[in-house]
Amino acid sequence: MTEKLFRDLTTLRVGGPIADYRRPTTRAELIDTFRDVSSGRRPWFVLGGGSNIVVSDEEFDGTVIHVATTGIESRENGAKVLVTAQAGESWDHLVAWAVENKLSGIEALSGIPGTVGAAPIQNIGAYGAEFADTFVLLQFVDAGSGEVVTLGPDDLRFGYRTSALKEGRSGLVVSVTLALTKADDSEPIRYGQLATALGVDIGDTVALVDVRRTVLELRASKGMVLSDDPDSVSVGSFFTNPIVSDELSRRLPLDAPRFPLEGERAPVVVPLGADHDFAGFDGNAPDVKLSAAWLIERAGVPRGYSLPGNNAGVSSKHTLALINRGGATAREVIELARYISIRVHDTFGIMLTPEPSFIGFD
Repeated sequence: MTEKLFRDLTTLRVGGPIADYRRPTTRAELIDTFRDVSSGRRPWFVLGGGSNIVVSDEEFDGTVIHVATTGIESRENGAKVLVTAQAGESWDHLVAWAVENKLSGIEALSGIPGTVGAAPIQNIGAYGAEFADTFVLLQFVDAGSGEVVTLGPDDLRFGYRTSALKEGRSGLVVSVTLALTKADDSEPIRYGQLATALGVDIGDTVALVDVRRTVLELRASKGMVLSDDPDSVSVGSFFTNPIVSDELSRRLPLDAPRFPLEGERAPVVVPLGADHDFAGFDGNAPDVKLSAAWLIERAGVPRGYSLPGNNAGVSSKHTLALINRGGATAREVIELARYISIRVHDTFGIMLTPEPSFIGFD
C-alpha cells in the first residue's frame, strides 16, 4: 500500500507521513468511521480539502479521516431555498451550483478552496460576505458520545474567521444546510473593491454570473484560486485582519486602511438647556478592523520576500499569502510567519493572528 503524505493532500504541500489513512465516501461510512476512530486512544484528524492547515513534517501517529462524501439537495421553503450539501463536497462547486440554479447568497464566496464541511469551522468569508450569512443548520457528530446532533447559529457562535468548532467543540461535520434566495441577481454588493471591479456602487445588485466571474478574477489576480500559478501553493490568507480599538487605530499612519465594525454614529443636535437621552451611546468608539496586508508591507516585508535559505516565501501578488516556493518544510513556513509577525509587532505594536490551523505541533 502506498504511504500517504500530508504534503500530497494539502494546498500548501507540506506535512509528513500518515500512520493510518481512511477515505469514507458515503454518509453512513463516514459516521461509522468517525465513531470508531474517535472512541479510541490514538490521535485523529478530520481532513477536508487541506486548504487551511499547516501540518508538521513529522509523522502523524494516528488516523486521518479524509472526508469524500458528496451530494447537493434542495427544497423550497417560502421565499428561500434550503440547500443541503454533504461535508466532502467542494465549496466552490456548491457556489457554482447555486449560481447555475439562480440562487443568491454565496456568490461572493466563489473560489474559496476547501470543502463544505470545513466552511463553518472557519466561518469563511470574502468580499463582504460570510458563511454565517446564509447558514441554517448542520449535522454534527460529537467526539466521545458519537451522537449525531443538529447545530444551529446559536450553537456555532460565529465570529470573524472563527466558530465554536474552531474554538474547541470537537467532532465531525456531516452536512450543512444554507438558506439561499431565488433570484437572477446577487445580494447587495458590500465590498468596495468588488463594486469597483463590477462598475457599480456599494448596495447595488448585479447578475449572479457577473459577481462569480468577477470574484474569481479578483482572487486569481492575488494568487488566491488553486491553479498552476506558483503563488497559489498556499493556505490562502495566512493572517486575519487585526481588530483593534479605535484609539490604537488612530496611532497608525494616516494612510492606514481602517474599517469601523459599526456604522458611523449620526450627529445629534440638542438645544441649549435641553436634556437628551443618548440611547445606546456608551462613549466608546467602535472597534476597527485593519488591513493585515498593509501592516505587513509597511513593516518592511514586500511581496515576493523570502528569508535566506528558506523555501517558503511571500506571494508575489499579495502579502497575506505565504507560499511554498518548492520543497519548503512546515518548519520553514512557520519560521517565515514568525518573522513577519515580529516585524509587524515591532513596527506597529500589533500582533497578527494566523488564520490556518496547525496540526502536529506542540
